[in-house]
Amino acid sequence: MLVGVVCIGFSAIFTRLADVPGVVSAFYRVFIASAALVPLWLLRGFPLPDRRTLFLSLVAGVLFGIDLSLWNVSLFLTTAANATVLAYLAPVWVGLGTLFILKEKLQRSYWPGTVLAMVGMITIVGIDKMRAAELGWGNTLAVIASFFYAGYLLTTQVVRSKSGTLAFTTISVLASTATLLTIALARGERLGGFSPQTWAALLALGLISHAVGWLSLNYALGHAKACTVSVSLLGQPVITALAAIPILGETLSLNQIAGGVLILAGIYLVNRT
Repeated sequence: MLVGVVCIGFSAIFTRLADVPGVVSAFYRVFIASAALVPLWLLRGFPLPDRRTLFLSLVAGVLFGIDLSLWNVSLFLTTAANATVLAYLAPVWVGLGTLFILKEKLQRSYWPGTVLAMVGMITIVGIDKMRAAELGWGNTLAVIASFFYAGYLLTTQVVRSKSGTLAFTTISVLASTATLLTIALARGERLGGFSPQTWAALLALGLISHAVGWLSLNYALGHAKACTVSVSLLGQPVITALAAIPILGETLSLNQIAGGVLILAGIYLVNRT
């Protein structure tokens, strides 16, 4: 889980460095990841799950594709740290989904830890920016993306009980690729003619942030509940904000530092039991 959080923490950095429309970078993120995962899957004997599990794997991929398209667009309408933080409202929706959809109990520390982490996110963004009138399109798209992200995590928890990590990740990534290609073509996005720097950033995004990152997290989701993983993923904005200092030239405010400490405290609280 830690490896996955670190790898995904750099996704906002690679996306900004690619400097292409958000939907385009999202498409190449999953396309490059699928190009790396499919050969591995074939070498493992091309195992297919039962029909219900296969269907849910495809649904998970579609949900993730929509999430990525919204989040990647938001990165260019707000700061990398803010887009990451707001997209990770997902633990709230995951917690509610665990209770009312999966009918499972949450550990006692879940809501206190989540609330603490949420306070950290609000601290980073700033209370004034959380007002609807000042939220802005970038932050709004990131919040909407969090609903689809939560749906992906909950679906993954269900699927991983009956499917291996590699098979599920490959199938879901292929579904995400098809979803994002459809969105990119519908928007009339240009999918070629990029600079070497852009291709290098897209390659890193697909291989490091997605292939390695989500193989690690999907493995974790086979051994831990989605609610626990979703809160742990809140460590991503801390990594993103720190990496953005030397790479993107962004600076950390006192609010961001204090918010990061609260987020990490919330993650610890949820994972200690």
